[in-house]
Amino acid sequence: MIRIGIVGCGRILNAHLQGYLQLRRLGIDTFRITALCARRVEDALMFRKRGEGPPPRPPVLDPATGDPLAAPHTWVSDIHDDVDVAIYTDYRDLIASGRVDAINDLTTLAMHHQVGLAAIDAGLHLLTQKPLAISVRAAKRMVAAARARGVTFGVFENVRQARSVRAMAWAVRQGLIGEPQISVMGFLGGLWSPDRIVAETPWRHRKLLGGGGGSIDIGVHQMHVQRYVIGEIAAVSAVARTFAPVRYLRDTQGNVVDQVQADVDDTYMATLQFERGAIGQLWWSWAGSPEELTISGAPAIIGSHGVIRDGHIITANGERLPLEDTFEQQMTPSEREQFFPLGLTDPCAIQNLDWLRAIERGTDPETSGAEGLRDLACAFAILESSVLGRTVTLHEVLDGAVDAYQRDIDEHYGLLP
Repeated sequence: MIRIGIVGCGRILNAHLQGYLQLRRLGIDTFRITALCARRVEDALMFRKRGEGPPPRPPVLDPATGDPLAAPHTWVSDIHDDVDVAIYTDYRDLIASGRVDAINDLTTLAMHHQVGLAAIDAGLHLLTQKPLAISVRAAKRMVAAARARGVTFGVFENVRQARSVRAMAWAVRQGLIGEPQISVMGFLGGLWSPDRIVAETPWRHRKLLGGGGGSIDIGVHQMHVQRYVIGEIAAVSAVARTFAPVRYLRDTQGNVVDQVQADVDDTYMATLQFERGAIGQLWWSWAGSPEELTISGAPAIIGSHGVIRDGHIITANGERLPLEDTFEQQMTPSEREQFFPLGLTDPCAIQNLDWLRAIERGTDPETSGAEGLRDLACAFAILESSVLGRTVTLHEVLDGAVDAYQRDIDEHYGLLP
């Protein structure tokens, strides 16, 4: 039995608890959530047992969006009721308690390396919410420590299991469009534009707490998709800007109830060079118009013998095949079990199961800490390139040769050599 301690009881916890609930409903009985940790006892009690604790927080997004932040409120007691779930307000006390074998770290980004390194040092397995860490140096320390300690280490990267992303990666690997040559994806403006506090979490707009703005929060998602579908990224050339230096939280009448001075980007455009020769273009903005501007047909991949766009595979002879339907029809049974084990489609459930199985095998999950490190390095390459005004290689970012943007973050957290 794997005893799990959850550190961080914010809105994203609902999505993770929903994932565990699905596993239990399928008869997976290899785990128990034995502890919750939050800075305030009330926040942990909100999730412990149905019928006790403060009322759930209202969602920040419409559940119809399918966003993890819009998951329905879930209590640990919905998953299992045969454990007395302990409550902690300091993650160090939880780690030292002897009540857990593994940690789910759902804290804010600035805490990831602190919680993660403490857990790893104690020999606990770890699954960390994306982005992996506040800087590349912090992430490298976590990966190295987990490898040396021999614990299972994963990063929660929910885009990996999205059916559309699985389908694109599968189509590319099947050679249905030939060799990938050009990839584009992204949005400008939309939900949090022109100046809303993203997800009602002001820390996302502060460099020492969020690392970067959309470039890190969203950039790791985009970079993961590109790496998974197209292949490894060799270099990045980008510009990042802050067009809304003050972000606001407004009530339903439009009155400002909170504001934050933003010192991170809200907009970026990046050009990618892949190791196999393809190029890519990424857009993102939390500024601009609330009416979202998209790249037509994106996410799209142009290959040497076909194209993926608008949710279709367009072959060299002009045949137009629905991407996800083709994927569904042609997947082998072993591929289906690999991509969607036990018939699961929820990314939280799939990743929680993969992590639990990896612990049992003594390996890392599909979205390992090493994968999260490369996603993070690619995302920080956006900011490093923008600061330096030149193309930067992934190697430069990973080995610390390029760190002009991150240096004050690393200095603040004592991460410099």
